[in-house]
Order: sequence, then structure tokens, then C-alpha cells
Amino acid sequence: MSEPLPGLCGLVLAAGAGVRFGGPKALARSADGTPWVVRAVETLRDAGCRRVVVALGAASGEASALVPADGEVVVVPDWAEGLSASLRAGLAAAIGADAVVVVPVDTPELPVSSVRRVVHAAGEAPSVLAHAVYRGAPGHPVLIGSAHVAALAASLTGDAGARAYLRAHDAVEVECGDLWSGADVDERP
Repeated sequence: MSEPLPGLCGLVLAAGAGVRFGGPKALARSADGTPWVVRAVETLRDAGCRRVVVALGAASGEASALVPADGEVVVVPDWAEGLSASLRAGLAAAIGADAVVVVPVDTPELPVSSVRRVVHAAGEAPSVLAHAVYRGAPGHPVLIGSAHVAALAASLTGDAGARAYLRAHDAVEVECGDLWSGADVDERP
């Protein structure tokens, strides 16, 4: 495990109901039985995040029990409003961080190397804004410097995440297609 970067907070988005998936993805497990939420927290920790916040909503009681002891749970009361509510709550819980690395729980194959590449390519300034791309297609992780947190949170609505904000503010695109596919899991394997 690498030495954690000062002021870097990880954020796992795991609040949705997972309608297409057939249930909350916060409860999903890999073939070996490892909860996806554990994989996400470990990936962010191994990539250098000092803190990792996990935003939970649907089945939050059951999902909280899966979050590792070194993860901080934030329950999103308005999770049914969509991704924007989860991202806003997670960013609020990460307040005080120099930057936040955001990943959805449904990317269990996300390698530590993708997170490290985005973090290191973007630098450590509070004004940093970057995201991974996979053969040019936008994906995760997303790195949000503290200077952008309030404006990004204010811009979020419905079931949309940060993509429009990233595009409007010329976020650094970091190619990670050589590391993995970047695909999220929308249906049960």
C-alpha cells in the first residue's frame, strides 16, 4: 500500500436501488464473495486516500454492515432523487479534504493503478479537476479539487453526476484504457 496523500479523500457512491441490476449494488459481491463496497474502499485506500466515505441509501442498514471499519458511512436520505443526491451528500461528508476521488460501487474491477494515474496526472492543487477516460470514453475515477466542490454540488440535479460540470470546466482527461475496460456493472453476472 502506498503512503496516503495529504488531504485526499475517497468517495464511493453506493446509494442507488440498482433497478436494472435487480437490487442495491451496495449489497453486491464478486464471485469470490467479496462485497463490492469492500473492494471500492480498499482500492481507494491502496491508491493513497487517507479517508474513504461511502454514500449509502437503498438498503443502507444492511449495506452499512459491509463497509470496512476504516470506511465512513454517510446515509443519503434523499437517495431516490438520483445520483445527484448521493454525490452532494458524499461531497458534503468529505468537506475539509484537499481533493475527493469519486468512484461508483459498480466498478469492482477498478484497479488501484487507474486511481493513482488520475491522481498523479492531475496534481494536488485545490483547483484540480480530472477524470479517467477509456479509449476516449469518460469514466471513473473522477478527481475533484476542493475549489470545485461547492460549485459542483450546486450544479447537480436529478440522476446526473458530474459529467456536465467536468466538460464545462475543462477537466483533465487521463487515459486509462491500457489498465482496464472502465466498464461499470449494470446487470447481475
